[in-house]
Amino acid sequence: MLILDSNTISYYFRGDPQVVPRLQAIRPADLGVPAVVEYELRYGLLRLPQEAAGPRLEALARFLRPLTVLAFDAECASQAARLRVDLEAKGQPMGPYDTLIAATALRHQATLVTRNIREISQVPGLHWVNWHASA
Repeated sequence: MLILDSNTISYYFRGDPQVVPRLQAIRPADLGVPAVVEYELRYGLLRLPQEAAGPRLEALARFLRPLTVLAFDAECASQAARLRVDLEAKGQPMGPYDTLIAATALRHQATLVTRNIREISQVPGLHWVNWHASA
């Protein structure tokens, strides 16, 4: 399974030529979105004026409908706590939401599609791909 990061979905909605065709070539059943990513996207849209937010929120809901939204459950919480402690001990702290997203990907043994390589690449055992780097 591929798990989409917030930035990947944002690039999709912007029509990015390195993201759109790849995403459209994948069956929705093979795609997951961490609930934390849905939160990040909704929060960003709700900060816009209502006339701009409304249509974008509807478009996001249509986009997410056929995908699997992955809950942040107890196993994710355990993974995230261990990951945060380990990275901080190495002097490599990571943003809190990125920690939760990485833990969700680890818990589901999935590949995270992201452009946030600086932080994500320091997570041991996490499989990730940057569609912008391989273009």
